[in-house]
Amino acid sequence: MTAAFDIAILGAGPAGMAAAARATHLGASVVVLDEQPNPGGQIYRNVDQASAAQHRILGPDYSHGRDLTQALRSSGAVHCAGATVWDVSRDGRVTYSKGGQPEQIHGRHLILATGAIERPMPLPGWTLPGVMTAGAAQILLKSGGLVARDPVLIGCGPLLYLLAAQMIAAGRKPRAMIETQSLSDMWAARGDLPGALRGWRYLAKGVGLLAKIMAAGVPRYSAARDIALVGKDALQSVQFKSRDTSYEITTDTALLHHGVVPNTQISRALRLDHAYDQTQRCFVPKVDALCTSSEPNISIAGDGAGIGGAKVAALSGEIAAFGAACQLGLIPLQAQQAGVAPLMRKRRHELHARPFLDRSYPPAAQSLSPADATLICRCEEVTAGDIRRFAKLGCKGPNQAKAFGRAGMGPCQGRFCGLTVTELLAQETGQSQDDTGALRIRAPLKPVTLGELAAYDANSQET
Repeated sequence: MTAAFDIAILGAGPAGMAAAARATHLGASVVVLDEQPNPGGQIYRNVDQASAAQHRILGPDYSHGRDLTQALRSSGAVHCAGATVWDVSRDGRVTYSKGGQPEQIHGRHLILATGAIERPMPLPGWTLPGVMTAGAAQILLKSGGLVARDPVLIGCGPLLYLLAAQMIAAGRKPRAMIETQSLSDMWAARGDLPGALRGWRYLAKGVGLLAKIMAAGVPRYSAARDIALVGKDALQSVQFKSRDTSYEITTDTALLHHGVVPNTQISRALRLDHAYDQTQRCFVPKVDALCTSSEPNISIAGDGAGIGGAKVAALSGEIAAFGAACQLGLIPLQAQQAGVAPLMRKRRHELHARPFLDRSYPPAAQSLSPADATLICRCEEVTAGDIRRFAKLGCKGPNQAKAFGRAGMGPCQGRFCGLTVTELLAQETGQSQDDTGALRIRAPLKPVTLGELAAYDANSQET
């Protein structure tokens, strides 16, 4: 029979772990489904198993994750690790596979805590061996203590500085940093600076990271454009312009990053309401102050509802738990209001610096409007020029583009091309991104075998 819980949480990152601990404290029966073997999400990946050297390199913010993993383990919530969720319904049914076997649970209330994914950065040559994301480099560092040797870091944003500082702490400084933000971006963010000063600790942390990078002698090139990753069978060099001067840096490893965006695969599969964020150029689910989505029995907590970072994600997870518990009748409204008030104050404080950071480090213009020859959909080998050609033939949206050239129909289901396809079509048609729309997501959300589907059908017939 399908196991039933008051609250089903999808994701065991900071939002999911905090939500589980709080919800069980409020009297809910809770299950947490997560694809990874251990809790922590991407930000706290492997935090309980990491060596002392890894904790030293990754810093105290990473080590803080152990508090959350311990809270999850002691909460009494059922933590189902290694669970690949591939179907979710609005009535709370969640279908997943574990060890190749399909299972299903039911939650009276769902909390989506699926976090963020790195924004794709399509550049000429970005599919070459030797090119990967900054997040992938961090996964190697957190999971196995592996540090890329002599890489060039390309893009913008706080994570790029954090990774560079961590590499320096590991004794392997980057060869160079090619940064796409410019002084005009910083000037455009000047109106958000007073608010950011209220969150001065984040600014001080950023200044500290930059000081480490400068002290290590890492070359930095700002306002970079016309970036190309060059090589025949593997990466050999990076070519770019910075302040009207052309450069070429020899390297066999490049790490790309220009921000993270909410992981909306499940929320879009559920047809929840979303809106386009013009500052960060991505779709964001619509949620209220309690993290409740357009469906009353579904909440979205953490970076999956808008990028705020690990501390904001944990606070949002707790707020979502209070909202869910009240919606289920487990606590009265007065208890909910009293519980969330201090959490909301803390969350507002943690978000003071976010508008300034978002405007100071916008997505790279070259990747929002790539050259025609640049691959956009790597799964189906669709280029930016193909998308522009589809628009000229009358294609108005990304779902129609599937019929023109299969963009978004590969194994990643548009995770790496969806936003770029929307951007290109909006540019070509003159529509807004909201009117252009996003790729429609359908189950299975992740690749599953025919055997798993057959076993699921047999099990469902039995129940």
